[in-house]
Amino acid sequence: MSIHNLKDIIKNLPKHPGVYRYYDKDGKLLYIGKAKSLKNRVSSYFVNKDHSFRIELMVRKIHNIEYSIVATEKDALLLENALIKELQPKYNISLKDDKSYPYIKIVNEQFPRIYFTRKYEHDGAEYFGPYTSVNHVRSILELIKKLYPIRSCSLPLSEKNIKAKKFKVCLEYHIGNCLGPCAGFQSKENYDNNIEQIRRIVKGRLQELRAILKLQMQNHAEKLEFEEAEIIKIKLQSLKEYVTDSTVVNPGLGNFHVFGFTEDEKKAYINYMYVYEGTVIKTKAITLQKNLEESKEELMQFAIVDTIGNTIEKAEVLLPFDVTIENDFIQTSVPKIGDKKHIVELAQRNALFQKQKGKEKTKPDNTTRILELMKEELKLSELPVHIECFDNSNFQGTNAVSACVVFKNAKPSKKDYRHFNVKTVVGANDFDTMKEVVYRRYHRMILEQEPLPNLIVIDGGKGQLSAAMESIYNLKLENQVQVISIAKRLEEIYYPNDPYPLHISRKSETLKVIQHIRNEAHRFGITFHRSKRDKNTLKTELSEIKGIGEKIGSALLQEFRSVKIIEKTALEDLEKVIGKAKAAIVFDFFKTKNG
Repeated sequence: MSIHNLKDIIKNLPKHPGVYRYYDKDGKLLYIGKAKSLKNRVSSYFVNKDHSFRIELMVRKIHNIEYSIVATEKDALLLENALIKELQPKYNISLKDDKSYPYIKIVNEQFPRIYFTRKYEHDGAEYFGPYTSVNHVRSILELIKKLYPIRSCSLPLSEKNIKAKKFKVCLEYHIGNCLGPCAGFQSKENYDNNIEQIRRIVKGRLQELRAILKLQMQNHAEKLEFEEAEIIKIKLQSLKEYVTDSTVVNPGLGNFHVFGFTEDEKKAYINYMYVYEGTVIKTKAITLQKNLEESKEELMQFAIVDTIGNTIEKAEVLLPFDVTIENDFIQTSVPKIGDKKHIVELAQRNALFQKQKGKEKTKPDNTTRILELMKEELKLSELPVHIECFDNSNFQGTNAVSACVVFKNAKPSKKDYRHFNVKTVVGANDFDTMKEVVYRRYHRMILEQEPLPNLIVIDGGKGQLSAAMESIYNLKLENQVQVISIAKRLEEIYYPNDPYPLHISRKSETLKVIQHIRNEAHRFGITFHRSKRDKNTLKTELSEIKGIGEKIGSALLQEFRSVKIIEKTALEDLEKVIGKAKAAIVFDFFKTKNG
Protein backbone atom coordinates (compact mmCIF):
# COMPACT_ATOMS: atom_id res chain seq x y z
CA MET A 1 0.00 0.00 0.00
CA SER A 2 1.43 3.39 -1.04
CA ILE A 3 1.53 6.59 0.98
CA HIS A 4 -1.38 7.82 -1.14
CA ASN A 5 -3.49 4.85 -0.06
CA LEU A 6 -2.70 5.66 3.57
CA LYS A 7 -3.71 9.27 3.02
CA ASP A 8 -6.99 8.11 1.48
CA ILE A 9 -7.69 5.99 4.56
CA ILE A 10 -6.88 8.89 6.90
CA LYS A 11 -8.94 11.35 4.86
CA ASN A 12 -11.99 9.09 5.06
CA LEU A 13 -11.75 8.28 8.77
CA PRO A 14 -14.89 9.25 10.73
CA LYS A 15 -14.82 11.86 13.49
CA HIS A 16 -16.21 9.31 15.96
CA PRO A 17 -14.72 7.76 19.09
CA GLY A 18 -13.06 4.43 18.43
CA VAL A 19 -9.95 2.27 18.36
CA TYR A 20 -7.40 2.27 15.53
CA ARG A 21 -4.86 -0.43 14.62
CA TYR A 22 -1.61 0.04 12.66
CA TYR A 23 -0.14 -2.81 10.56
CA ASP A 24 3.21 -3.16 8.78
CA LYS A 25 3.72 -4.37 5.18
CA ASP A 26 3.62 -8.01 6.32
CA GLY A 27 0.27 -7.55 8.05
CA LYS A 28 1.82 -7.65 11.54
CA LEU A 29 0.04 -5.58 14.17
CA LEU A 30 2.21 -2.66 15.31
CA TYR A 31 0.05 -0.56 17.60
CA ILE A 32 -3.46 -0.19 19.04
CA GLY A 33 -4.71 3.22 20.15
CA LYS A 34 -7.92 4.91 21.28
CA ALA A 35 -9.36 8.19 20.05
CA LYS A 36 -12.10 10.66 20.88
CA SER A 37 -12.06 11.46 17.14
CA LEU A 38 -10.48 8.78 14.94
CA LYS A 39 -9.81 11.25 12.11
CA ASN A 40 -8.07 13.85 14.29
CA ARG A 41 -6.01 11.38 16.32
CA VAL A 42 -4.72 9.27 13.44
CA SER A 43 -3.99 12.37 11.34
CA SER A 44 -1.81 13.77 14.12
CA TYR A 45 0.71 10.92 13.69
CA PHE A 46 1.36 11.99 10.11
CA VAL A 47 1.11 15.79 10.52
CA ASN A 48 2.95 16.37 13.79
CA LYS A 49 6.72 15.98 13.39
CA ASP A 50 7.63 16.41 17.08
CA HIS A 51 7.42 12.71 17.92
CA SER A 52 9.86 10.65 19.91
CA PHE A 53 12.29 8.46 17.96
CA ARG A 54 10.30 5.33 18.90
CA ILE A 55 7.04 6.74 17.50
CA GLU A 56 8.77 8.05 14.36
CA LEU A 57 10.17 4.57 13.77
CA MET A 58 6.71 3.05 14.15
CA VAL A 59 5.09 5.61 11.80
CA ARG A 60 7.63 4.76 9.07
CA LYS A 61 6.53 1.11 9.26
CA ILE A 62 2.77 1.76 9.00
CA HIS A 63 1.42 0.14 5.86
CA ASN A 64 -2.26 -0.24 6.67
CA ILE A 65 -4.79 1.15 9.16
CA GLU A 66 -7.93 -0.52 10.48
CA TYR A 67 -10.40 0.89 12.99
CA SER A 68 -13.55 0.17 14.98
CA ILE A 69 -16.00 2.86 16.02
CA VAL A 70 -17.71 2.78 19.43
CA ALA A 71 -20.42 4.80 21.14
CA THR A 72 -18.37 6.79 23.67
CA GLU A 73 -14.83 7.83 24.53
CA LYS A 74 -14.96 5.58 27.60
CA ASP A 75 -15.85 2.59 25.40
CA ALA A 76 -12.81 3.43 23.25
CA LEU A 77 -10.61 3.37 26.36
CA LEU A 78 -12.00 0.01 27.48
CA LEU A 79 -11.82 -1.62 24.04
CA GLU A 80 -8.23 -0.43 23.59
CA ASN A 81 -7.28 -1.98 26.94
CA ALA A 82 -8.97 -5.31 26.10
CA LEU A 83 -7.39 -5.59 22.63
CA ILE A 84 -3.91 -4.69 23.87
CA LYS A 85 -4.05 -7.43 26.52
CA GLU A 86 -5.31 -9.97 24.00
CA LEU A 87 -3.07 -9.10 21.01
CA GLN A 88 -0.01 -7.48 22.69
CA PRO A 89 1.20 -5.29 19.81
CA LYS A 90 4.94 -4.54 19.68
CA TYR A 91 4.70 -0.80 20.29
CA ASN A 92 2.16 -1.07 23.11
CA ILE A 93 3.93 -3.57 25.34
CA SER A 94 6.44 -1.12 26.85
CA LEU A 95 3.79 1.57 27.15
CA LYS A 96 1.00 -0.38 28.88
CA ASP A 97 0.98 -2.18 32.20
CA ASP A 98 -1.24 -5.13 33.05
CA LYS A 99 -3.47 -3.13 35.38
CA SER A 100 -7.17 -3.90 34.97
CA TYR A 101 -9.98 -1.40 35.20
CA PRO A 102 -11.82 -1.26 38.53
CA TYR A 103 -15.21 -2.73 39.41
CA ILE A 104 -17.62 -2.35 42.31
CA LYS A 105 -18.26 -5.78 43.82
CA ILE A 106 -21.31 -6.87 45.87
CA VAL A 107 -20.40 -10.13 47.60
CA ASN A 108 -22.97 -12.96 47.70
CA GLU A 109 -23.38 -13.17 51.50
CA GLN A 110 -26.13 -13.08 54.12
CA PHE A 111 -25.30 -9.41 54.71
CA PRO A 112 -23.40 -8.49 51.52
CA ARG A 113 -20.25 -6.37 51.60
CA ILE A 114 -19.49 -3.87 48.87
CA TYR A 115 -15.98 -2.89 47.86
CA PHE A 116 -13.56 -1.89 45.12
CA THR A 117 -11.75 -4.59 43.12
CA ARG A 118 -9.72 -4.93 39.93
CA LYS A 119 -10.18 -8.69 39.65
CA TYR A 120 -13.27 -10.17 38.01
CA GLU A 121 -13.98 -13.72 39.23
CA HIS A 122 -16.75 -16.26 38.67
CA ASP A 123 -17.60 -16.46 42.37
CA GLY A 124 -21.33 -15.71 42.37
CA ALA A 125 -20.79 -12.06 43.33
CA GLU A 126 -22.22 -9.10 41.40
CA TYR A 127 -19.76 -6.87 39.51
CA PHE A 128 -20.57 -3.38 38.30
CA GLY A 129 -18.30 -1.60 35.83
CA PRO A 130 -15.71 -1.49 34.57
CA TYR A 131 -14.96 2.14 35.42
CA THR A 132 -12.29 4.23 33.72
CA SER A 133 -11.23 6.13 36.85
CA VAL A 134 -10.25 4.75 40.26
CA ASN A 135 -11.07 8.10 41.88
CA HIS A 136 -14.57 7.96 40.43
CA VAL A 137 -15.16 4.50 41.93
CA ARG A 138 -13.91 5.59 45.35
CA SER A 139 -16.19 8.64 45.23
CA ILE A 140 -19.19 6.43 44.46
CA LEU A 141 -18.36 4.12 47.36
CA GLU A 142 -17.84 7.07 49.68
CA LEU A 143 -21.24 8.51 48.79
CA ILE A 144 -22.92 5.11 49.14
CA LYS A 145 -21.37 4.65 52.57
CA LYS A 146 -22.80 7.95 53.80
CA LEU A 147 -26.26 7.34 52.40
CA TYR A 148 -26.57 3.62 53.19
CA PRO A 149 -24.17 2.47 55.94
CA ILE A 150 -23.07 -1.13 55.28
CA ARG A 151 -20.66 -3.44 57.03
CA SER A 152 -16.99 -3.63 56.03
CA CYS A 153 -16.01 -6.57 58.26
CA SER A 154 -15.75 -10.19 57.05
CA LEU A 155 -17.51 -11.81 60.03
CA PRO A 156 -19.65 -14.88 59.21
CA LEU A 157 -23.01 -13.18 59.84
CA SER A 158 -25.36 -16.16 59.73
CA GLU A 159 -28.78 -16.00 61.36
CA LYS A 160 -27.61 -18.58 63.89
CA ASN A 161 -24.49 -16.63 64.90
CA ILE A 162 -26.41 -13.37 65.28
CA LYS A 163 -29.08 -14.99 67.48
CA ALA A 164 -26.33 -16.55 69.60
CA LYS A 165 -24.88 -13.03 70.09
CA LYS A 166 -21.40 -14.16 69.06
CA PHE A 167 -20.36 -10.67 67.92
CA LYS A 168 -20.16 -7.19 69.38
CA VAL A 169 -20.36 -3.93 67.49
CA CYS A 170 -17.04 -2.33 66.54
CA LEU A 171 -15.80 1.22 66.06
CA GLU A 172 -17.49 1.43 62.62
CA TYR A 173 -20.87 1.23 64.40
CA HIS A 174 -19.98 3.93 66.91
CA ILE A 175 -18.86 6.41 64.25
CA GLY A 176 -21.96 5.81 62.13
CA ASN A 177 -20.44 3.80 59.24
CA CYS A 178 -22.40 0.62 60.11
CA LEU A 179 -25.81 -0.01 61.71
CA GLY A 180 -24.70 -3.15 63.58
CA PRO A 181 -26.30 -6.15 61.83
CA CYS A 182 -23.73 -8.36 63.61
CA ALA A 183 -25.39 -7.61 66.94
CA GLY A 184 -28.95 -7.70 65.62
CA PHE A 185 -29.31 -3.89 65.65
CA GLN A 186 -30.20 -3.87 61.91
CA SER A 187 -32.64 -6.37 60.43
CA LYS A 188 -31.82 -8.38 57.31
CA GLU A 189 -34.88 -6.90 55.61
CA ASN A 190 -33.63 -3.35 56.22
CA TYR A 191 -30.08 -4.27 55.16
CA ASP A 192 -31.30 -5.95 51.94
CA ASN A 193 -33.43 -2.90 51.14
CA ASN A 194 -30.30 -0.72 51.40
CA ILE A 195 -28.38 -3.10 49.12
CA GLU A 196 -31.18 -2.85 46.54
CA GLN A 197 -30.97 0.96 46.65
CA ILE A 198 -27.21 0.73 46.17
CA ARG A 199 -27.72 -1.50 43.10
CA ARG A 200 -29.90 1.23 41.62
CA ILE A 201 -27.21 3.83 42.24
CA VAL A 202 -24.38 1.91 40.56
CA LYS A 203 -26.67 1.08 37.63
CA GLY A 204 -27.33 4.78 37.18
CA ARG A 205 -30.97 4.69 38.34
CA LEU A 206 -30.78 7.80 40.42
CA GLN A 207 -34.42 8.88 40.79
CA GLU A 208 -34.78 7.79 44.40
CA LEU A 209 -31.33 9.07 45.31
CA ARG A 210 -32.19 12.44 43.77
CA ALA A 211 -35.30 12.67 45.94
CA ILE A 212 -33.31 11.83 49.08
CA LEU A 213 -30.56 14.33 48.28
CA LYS A 214 -33.08 17.03 47.39
CA LEU A 215 -34.77 16.58 50.76
CA GLN A 216 -31.40 16.74 52.54
CA MET A 217 -30.42 19.90 50.65
CA GLN A 218 -33.74 21.53 51.59
CA ASN A 219 -33.19 20.65 55.23
CA HIS A 220 -29.69 22.14 55.17
CA ALA A 221 -30.95 25.24 53.38
CA GLU A 222 -33.74 25.77 55.95
CA LYS A 223 -31.06 25.65 58.66
CA LEU A 224 -28.93 28.12 56.60
CA GLU A 225 -26.29 25.39 56.20
CA PHE A 226 -25.53 26.33 52.61
CA GLU A 227 -22.06 24.77 52.44
CA GLU A 228 -23.43 21.35 53.41
CA ALA A 229 -26.22 21.72 50.83
CA GLU A 230 -23.68 22.59 48.11
CA ILE A 231 -21.54 19.53 48.98
CA ILE A 232 -24.53 17.22 48.49
CA LYS A 233 -25.35 18.91 45.18
CA ILE A 234 -21.80 18.44 43.91
CA LYS A 235 -21.80 14.77 44.92
CA LEU A 236 -24.99 14.11 42.96
CA GLN A 237 -23.64 15.87 39.87
CA SER A 238 -20.40 13.90 40.13
CA LEU A 239 -22.18 10.58 40.54
CA LYS A 240 -24.03 11.08 37.24
CA GLU A 241 -20.67 11.41 35.47
CA TYR A 242 -19.05 8.44 37.21
CA VAL A 243 -21.50 5.69 36.28
CA THR A 244 -20.21 3.78 33.24
CA ASP A 245 -22.60 1.90 30.97
CA SER A 246 -20.22 0.22 28.54
CA THR A 247 -21.13 -1.69 25.41
CA VAL A 248 -17.70 -3.19 24.72
CA VAL A 249 -16.97 -4.36 28.28
CA ASN A 250 -19.87 -5.81 30.27
CA PRO A 251 -19.04 -8.80 32.53
CA GLY A 252 -22.62 -9.99 32.59
CA LEU A 253 -22.80 -10.70 28.87
CA GLY A 254 -20.72 -13.89 28.60
CA ASN A 255 -19.18 -15.27 25.36
CA PHE A 256 -20.60 -14.84 21.85
CA HIS A 257 -19.91 -13.81 18.25
CA VAL A 258 -21.49 -10.72 16.66
CA PHE A 259 -22.01 -9.86 12.98
CA GLY A 260 -23.16 -6.56 11.45
CA PHE A 261 -24.25 -6.35 7.80
CA THR A 262 -24.90 -3.87 4.99
CA GLU A 263 -24.57 -4.05 1.21
CA ASP A 264 -24.68 -2.21 -2.09
CA GLU A 265 -25.17 -3.40 -5.69
CA LYS A 266 -21.74 -5.04 -5.95
CA LYS A 267 -20.49 -5.87 -2.43
CA ALA A 268 -21.53 -6.94 1.06
CA TYR A 269 -19.84 -5.30 4.07
CA ILE A 270 -19.76 -7.37 7.25
CA ASN A 271 -18.32 -6.42 10.65
CA TYR A 272 -17.36 -9.24 13.03
CA MET A 273 -16.72 -9.01 16.78
CA TYR A 274 -15.83 -11.73 19.28
CA VAL A 275 -16.94 -11.13 22.86
CA TYR A 276 -15.22 -13.18 25.58
CA GLU A 277 -16.47 -12.91 29.17
CA GLY A 278 -18.29 -9.73 28.25
CA THR A 279 -15.29 -8.06 26.60
CA VAL A 280 -14.76 -7.43 22.88
CA ILE A 281 -11.35 -8.97 22.21
CA LYS A 282 -11.44 -9.31 18.42
CA THR A 283 -12.81 -7.27 15.54
CA LYS A 284 -12.64 -7.89 11.81
CA ALA A 285 -13.92 -6.20 8.65
CA ILE A 286 -15.12 -8.58 5.90
CA THR A 287 -15.94 -7.48 2.34
CA LEU A 288 -17.61 -9.96 -0.03
CA GLN A 289 -17.81 -9.47 -3.79
CA LYS A 290 -21.20 -10.42 -5.20
CA ASN A 291 -21.01 -12.75 -8.20
CA LEU A 292 -24.65 -13.68 -8.71
CA GLU A 293 -27.83 -12.38 -7.16
CA GLU A 294 -27.02 -13.68 -3.67
CA SER A 295 -29.46 -12.79 -0.88
CA LYS A 296 -28.22 -11.10 2.26
CA GLU A 297 -28.94 -14.33 4.17
CA GLU A 298 -26.67 -16.30 1.83
CA LEU A 299 -23.90 -13.71 2.14
CA MET A 300 -24.15 -13.73 5.93
CA GLN A 301 -24.12 -17.55 5.99
CA PHE A 302 -20.89 -17.57 4.02
CA ALA A 303 -19.26 -15.01 6.36
CA ILE A 304 -20.29 -16.92 9.52
CA VAL A 305 -19.09 -20.29 8.24
CA ASP A 306 -15.86 -18.79 6.91
CA THR A 307 -15.15 -17.03 10.23
CA ILE A 308 -16.20 -19.56 12.90
CA GLY A 309 -17.31 -22.62 10.91
CA ASN A 310 -14.56 -24.86 12.35
CA THR A 311 -15.66 -24.43 15.97
CA ILE A 312 -16.14 -27.64 17.96
CA GLU A 313 -17.61 -25.83 20.97
CA LYS A 314 -21.06 -24.35 21.27
CA ALA A 315 -21.03 -20.84 19.80
CA GLU A 316 -23.74 -18.22 20.29
CA VAL A 317 -24.00 -15.87 17.28
CA LEU A 318 -25.86 -12.55 17.43
CA LEU A 319 -27.17 -11.19 14.11
CA PRO A 320 -29.20 -8.21 12.83
CA PHE A 321 -31.57 -10.56 10.95
CA ASP A 322 -32.49 -14.25 10.93
CA VAL A 323 -30.02 -16.64 9.30
CA THR A 324 -30.13 -20.47 9.40
CA ILE A 325 -26.79 -22.24 9.84
CA GLU A 326 -26.57 -26.02 9.36
CA ASN A 327 -24.06 -26.58 12.12
CA ASP A 328 -24.99 -28.19 15.43
CA PHE A 329 -22.44 -26.08 17.34
CA ILE A 330 -23.57 -22.66 16.02
CA GLN A 331 -26.71 -21.16 17.52
CA THR A 332 -27.95 -17.91 15.96
CA SER A 333 -30.32 -15.31 17.41
CA VAL A 334 -31.52 -11.75 16.76
CA PRO A 335 -31.62 -9.85 20.09
CA LYS A 336 -34.55 -7.45 20.42
CA ILE A 337 -33.70 -5.62 23.65
CA GLY A 338 -30.89 -5.08 26.14
CA ASP A 339 -27.10 -5.01 25.95
CA LYS A 340 -26.87 -7.74 23.30
CA LYS A 341 -29.05 -5.68 20.97
CA HIS A 342 -26.77 -2.67 21.61
CA ILE A 343 -23.65 -4.57 20.61
CA VAL A 344 -25.32 -5.80 17.39
CA GLU A 345 -26.15 -2.15 16.65
CA LEU A 346 -22.48 -1.31 17.21
CA ALA A 347 -21.46 -3.97 14.67
CA GLN A 348 -24.04 -2.54 12.27
CA ARG A 349 -22.56 0.97 12.60
CA ASN A 350 -19.08 -0.39 11.89
CA ALA A 351 -20.38 -2.19 8.80
CA LEU A 352 -21.96 1.04 7.55
CA PHE A 353 -18.69 2.94 7.97
CA GLN A 354 -16.89 0.10 6.22
CA LYS A 355 -19.29 0.52 3.28
CA GLN A 356 -18.77 4.27 3.27
CA LYS A 357 -14.99 3.80 3.28
CA GLY A 358 -15.28 1.39 0.34
CA LYS A 359 -17.27 3.90 -1.68
CA GLU A 360 -14.77 6.68 -0.93
CA LYS A 361 -11.95 4.54 -2.28
CA THR A 362 -13.65 4.26 -5.67
CA LYS A 363 -13.67 7.95 -6.61
CA PRO A 364 -14.88 8.95 -10.07
CA ASP A 365 -12.13 8.39 -12.63
CA ASN A 366 -12.39 11.97 -13.87
CA THR A 367 -11.60 13.42 -10.45
CA THR A 368 -8.58 11.16 -10.03
CA ARG A 369 -7.37 12.05 -13.50
CA ILE A 370 -7.60 15.81 -12.83
CA LEU A 371 -5.80 15.49 -9.48
CA GLU A 372 -3.04 13.44 -11.07
CA LEU A 373 -2.72 16.03 -13.86
CA MET A 374 -2.50 18.88 -11.33
CA LYS A 375 0.15 17.04 -9.39
CA GLU A 376 2.22 16.57 -12.54
CA GLU A 377 1.82 20.06 -14.06
CA LEU A 378 2.28 21.94 -10.78
CA LYS A 379 5.23 19.73 -9.83
CA LEU A 380 3.69 18.72 -6.49
CA SER A 381 4.87 15.90 -4.24
CA GLU A 382 1.34 14.64 -3.50
CA LEU A 383 -2.17 14.76 -4.94
CA PRO A 384 -3.86 18.12 -4.21
CA VAL A 385 -6.98 16.50 -2.77
CA HIS A 386 -7.47 19.36 -0.28
CA ILE A 387 -6.72 22.89 -1.60
CA GLU A 388 -7.17 26.23 0.19
CA CYS A 389 -6.94 29.68 -1.42
CA PHE A 390 -6.64 33.17 0.17
CA ASP A 391 -7.75 36.54 -1.21
CA ASN A 392 -7.72 40.00 0.47
CA SER A 393 -10.16 42.89 0.00
CA ASN A 394 -10.24 46.53 1.19
CA PHE A 395 -11.61 49.87 0.00
CA GLN A 396 -9.19 52.80 0.16
CA GLY A 397 -7.51 51.17 3.13
CA THR A 398 -10.73 50.62 5.12
CA ASN A 399 -12.82 47.56 6.04
CA ALA A 400 -9.93 45.17 5.34
CA VAL A 401 -11.07 41.54 5.15
CA SER A 402 -9.73 38.26 3.82
CA ALA A 403 -11.36 35.10 2.51
CA CYS A 404 -10.28 31.46 2.52
CA VAL A 405 -12.06 29.04 0.20
CA VAL A 406 -11.63 25.26 0.31
CA PHE A 407 -11.73 22.77 -2.57
CA LYS A 408 -11.81 19.02 -2.02
CA ASN A 409 -11.37 16.63 -4.93
CA ALA A 410 -11.24 19.70 -7.25
CA LYS A 411 -14.71 20.84 -6.13
CA PRO A 412 -15.82 23.64 -3.74
CA SER A 413 -16.41 22.59 -0.13
CA LYS A 414 -18.49 25.61 0.86
CA LYS A 415 -19.14 24.47 4.41
CA ASP A 416 -15.39 24.88 5.02
CA TYR A 417 -15.13 28.45 3.65
CA ARG A 418 -13.88 31.04 6.18
CA HIS A 419 -13.97 34.86 6.48
CA PHE A 420 -11.37 36.89 8.37
CA ASN A 421 -11.71 40.39 9.80
CA VAL A 422 -8.16 41.74 9.70
CA LYS A 423 -7.06 42.64 13.24
CA THR A 424 -3.42 43.75 13.27
CA VAL A 425 -3.03 45.64 9.98
CA VAL A 426 -3.85 49.35 9.62
CA GLY A 427 -4.49 50.71 6.12
CA ALA A 428 -4.05 49.04 2.75
CA ASN A 429 -1.16 46.63 3.33
CA ASP A 430 -1.86 43.51 1.30
CA PHE A 431 1.36 41.76 2.35
CA ASP A 432 0.84 42.13 6.13
CA THR A 433 -2.81 41.18 5.72
CA MET A 434 -1.82 37.98 3.94
CA LYS A 435 0.76 37.23 6.61
CA GLU A 436 -1.82 37.66 9.39
CA VAL A 437 -4.64 35.55 7.95
CA VAL A 438 -2.39 32.68 6.84
CA TYR A 439 -0.91 32.50 10.34
CA ARG A 440 -4.34 32.61 12.03
CA ARG A 441 -5.79 29.94 9.74
CA TYR A 442 -3.10 27.29 10.20
CA HIS A 443 -2.25 28.09 13.81
CA ARG A 444 -5.86 27.27 14.65
CA MET A 445 -5.86 24.11 12.52
CA ILE A 446 -2.75 22.90 14.38
CA LEU A 447 -4.33 23.60 17.77
CA GLU A 448 -7.51 21.76 16.79
CA GLN A 449 -5.52 18.90 15.17
CA GLU A 450 -7.31 19.36 11.86
CA PRO A 451 -5.65 17.83 8.77
CA LEU A 452 -3.69 20.42 6.79
CA PRO A 453 -4.36 21.04 3.07
CA ASN A 454 -2.22 19.40 0.40
CA LEU A 455 -1.90 22.70 -1.45
CA ILE A 456 -2.25 26.39 -0.48
CA VAL A 457 -2.91 28.92 -3.26
CA ILE A 458 -2.21 32.63 -2.69
CA ASP A 459 -3.97 35.18 -4.92
CA GLY A 460 -1.14 37.50 -5.98
CA GLY A 461 2.46 37.57 -7.08
CA LYS A 462 5.84 37.08 -5.42
CA GLY A 463 5.15 39.68 -2.70
CA GLN A 464 1.97 38.05 -1.43
CA LEU A 465 3.61 34.61 -1.65
CA SER A 466 6.63 35.77 0.40
CA ALA A 467 4.32 37.27 3.05
CA ALA A 468 2.35 34.01 3.31
CA MET A 469 5.57 31.99 3.57
CA GLU A 470 6.71 34.09 6.56
CA SER A 471 3.77 32.68 8.50
CA ILE A 472 4.35 29.17 7.14
CA TYR A 473 7.97 29.33 8.38
CA ASN A 474 6.88 30.74 11.78
CA LEU A 475 4.52 27.78 12.16
CA LYS A 476 7.24 25.34 11.00
CA LEU A 477 4.99 23.99 8.26
CA GLU A 478 7.34 24.46 5.31
CA ASN A 479 7.90 20.68 5.05
CA GLN A 480 4.24 19.78 5.58
CA VAL A 481 2.34 21.94 3.09
CA GLN A 482 2.92 23.04 -0.51
CA VAL A 483 2.33 26.72 -1.34
CA ILE A 484 2.01 28.50 -4.70
CA SER A 485 0.65 31.86 -5.87
CA ILE A 486 -1.12 32.88 -9.08
CA ALA A 487 -0.51 36.37 -10.49
CA LYS A 488 -3.56 37.90 -12.20
CA ARG A 489 -1.92 39.68 -15.16
CA LEU A 490 -0.31 36.74 -16.95
CA GLU A 491 -1.75 33.88 -14.85
CA GLU A 492 1.76 32.88 -13.77
CA ILE A 493 2.41 30.35 -11.04
CA TYR A 494 5.08 31.31 -8.47
CA TYR A 495 6.85 29.00 -6.00
CA PRO A 496 8.65 29.90 -2.75
CA ASN A 497 12.34 30.76 -3.20
CA ASP A 498 12.08 30.57 -7.01
CA PRO A 499 12.32 33.89 -8.93
CA TYR A 500 11.08 32.36 -12.18
CA PRO A 501 7.35 31.68 -12.60
CA LEU A 502 5.77 28.63 -14.20
CA HIS A 503 3.63 29.22 -17.29
CA ILE A 504 0.87 26.65 -17.81
CA SER A 505 -1.08 26.34 -21.04
CA ARG A 506 -4.28 28.39 -20.87
CA LYS A 507 -6.13 25.33 -22.19
CA SER A 508 -4.88 23.17 -19.31
CA GLU A 509 -7.45 21.75 -16.86
CA THR A 510 -4.94 22.43 -14.09
CA LEU A 511 -4.98 26.18 -14.77
CA LYS A 512 -8.76 26.16 -15.05
CA VAL A 513 -9.08 24.57 -11.59
CA ILE A 514 -6.61 27.08 -10.08
CA GLN A 515 -8.46 29.98 -11.76
CA HIS A 516 -11.75 28.62 -10.47
CA ILE A 517 -10.37 28.51 -6.93
CA ARG A 518 -8.87 32.03 -7.23
CA ASN A 519 -12.09 33.50 -8.66
CA GLU A 520 -14.19 31.81 -6.00
CA ALA A 521 -11.95 33.25 -3.27
CA HIS A 522 -12.28 36.71 -4.87
CA ARG A 523 -16.08 36.41 -5.11
CA PHE A 524 -16.41 35.17 -1.55
CA GLY A 525 -14.13 37.91 -0.21
CA ILE A 526 -15.82 40.73 -2.15
CA THR A 527 -19.27 39.64 -0.98
CA PHE A 528 -18.14 39.77 2.64
CA HIS A 529 -16.31 43.08 2.12
CA ARG A 530 -19.36 44.77 0.58
CA SER A 531 -21.58 43.54 3.39
CA LYS A 532 -19.17 44.92 5.99
CA ARG A 533 -18.73 48.23 4.12
CA ASP A 534 -22.50 48.71 3.73
CA LYS A 535 -23.02 48.10 7.44
CA ASN A 536 -20.35 50.64 8.33
CA THR A 537 -21.83 53.17 5.87
CA LEU A 538 -25.25 52.61 7.37
CA LYS A 539 -23.91 53.24 10.87
CA THR A 540 -21.99 56.43 9.96
CA GLU A 541 -24.57 58.25 7.78
CA LEU A 542 -28.10 56.86 7.62
CA SER A 543 -28.07 56.05 11.34
CA GLU A 544 -27.82 59.81 12.02
CA ILE A 545 -31.35 60.31 10.69
CA LYS A 546 -33.83 60.34 13.57
CA GLY A 547 -36.74 58.02 12.85
CA ILE A 548 -34.87 55.89 10.32
CA GLY A 549 -33.89 52.48 11.62
CA GLU A 550 -31.56 49.80 10.33
CA LYS A 551 -34.32 48.06 8.37
CA ILE A 552 -35.27 51.22 6.40
CA GLY A 553 -31.61 52.09 5.89
CA SER A 554 -30.87 48.64 4.50
CA ALA A 555 -33.82 48.85 2.12
CA LEU A 556 -32.54 52.21 0.77
CA LEU A 557 -29.00 50.90 0.30
CA GLN A 558 -30.25 47.78 -1.40
CA GLU A 559 -32.27 49.85 -3.87
CA PHE A 560 -29.92 52.79 -4.51
CA ARG A 561 -26.53 51.17 -3.70
CA SER A 562 -24.92 54.19 -1.93
CA VAL A 563 -25.71 57.10 0.38
CA LYS A 564 -24.54 59.60 -2.24
CA ILE A 565 -27.22 58.40 -4.66
CA ILE A 566 -29.83 58.51 -1.90
CA GLU A 567 -28.92 62.17 -1.25
CA LYS A 568 -29.73 63.08 -4.88
CA THR A 569 -32.85 60.93 -5.24
CA ALA A 570 -36.22 62.65 -5.77
CA LEU A 571 -38.85 62.46 -3.05
CA GLU A 572 -41.22 60.51 -5.32
CA ASP A 573 -38.60 57.79 -5.90
CA LEU A 574 -37.88 57.49 -2.17
CA GLU A 575 -41.63 57.13 -1.49
CA LYS A 576 -41.80 54.12 -3.83
CA VAL A 577 -39.27 52.29 -1.65
CA ILE A 578 -40.03 53.30 1.95
CA GLY A 579 -43.39 55.09 1.88
CA LYS A 580 -44.38 58.76 2.16
CA ALA A 581 -43.70 59.35 5.87
CA LYS A 582 -40.20 57.84 5.98
CA ALA A 583 -39.30 59.25 2.57
CA ALA A 584 -40.15 62.78 3.79
CA ILE A 585 -37.81 62.33 6.80
CA VAL A 586 -34.91 61.15 4.63
CA PHE A 587 -35.49 63.80 1.95
CA ASP A 588 -35.71 66.66 4.50
CA PHE A 589 -32.54 65.42 6.31
CA PHE A 590 -30.35 65.58 3.21
CA LYS A 591 -32.01 68.82 2.03
CA THR A 592 -31.13 70.47 5.35
CA LYS A 593 -27.63 68.92 5.35
CA ASN A 594 -26.82 70.20 1.86
CA GLY A 595 -28.34 73.66 2.45
